[in-house]
Amino acid sequence: MIRLGVNVDHVATIRNARGGEHPDPVCAAQTALQHGADGITAHLREDRRHIKDSDMTRLRALPAPLNFEMAATEEMITLACALQPHACCLVPEKREEVTTEGGLNVVDQISALSPLVMRLKDAGIRVSLFIDPDARQIQAASQLGVPVVELHTGAYAHGGVGELERLFKAADIVKECGIELHAGHGLTYSNVLPIRNLPGLKELNIGHFLIGQSVFEGLGGAVQHMKTLINSGPTP
Repeated sequence: MIRLGVNVDHVATIRNARGGEHPDPVCAAQTALQHGADGITAHLREDRRHIKDSDMTRLRALPAPLNFEMAATEEMITLACALQPHACCLVPEKREEVTTEGGLNVVDQISALSPLVMRLKDAGIRVSLFIDPDARQIQAASQLGVPVVELHTGAYAHGGVGELERLFKAADIVKECGIELHAGHGLTYSNVLPIRNLPGLKELNIGHFLIGQSVFEGLGGAVQHMKTLINSGPTP
């Protein structure tokens, strides 16, 4: 079974547009878990544009794995070590971007990332790196000794020529390196079926589409629909 992690960032985006406490991303997380989600993902950005520190504390208290997406900074490493989530996924982050635009450049930052990864591992946190489906990035992640990589599926989701083949080749390399494979970004009902066949895929993390789709069929219905597709939907 492929696990489904539901990202609740954009529930917080809606909440913050008006201020106040509604809709609550923690309530959304509870609903997702009740309808088949295997874990919850949340990205605490440096500018706190959606998820807040208090959200992370409450999400951590839920009886389910929390995947803490974050930039590789001293502030975030310190927060993660104090919070003790099940997992941390290091992602690139730029203040001016609307959403994460690509994978982490592990190759050029391996020396800087190494002590940060070690601190998280020493704290008992499972570390993953959000990377593009590129052999050099996968090999650099392997050098860092991370147990998990999450392949960025954004270029594929936006119709890039050859991107599905690129993802399959990358998945084979991940498997050869003995690293657990996750994937995510831009996935929807209409494009997720080929992705579920990536060799060794264990988990998909999906957020924006599910939160948007919940307007039409409710969050519980959207989560159930996606979980069915990734595990027993029609053959692509």
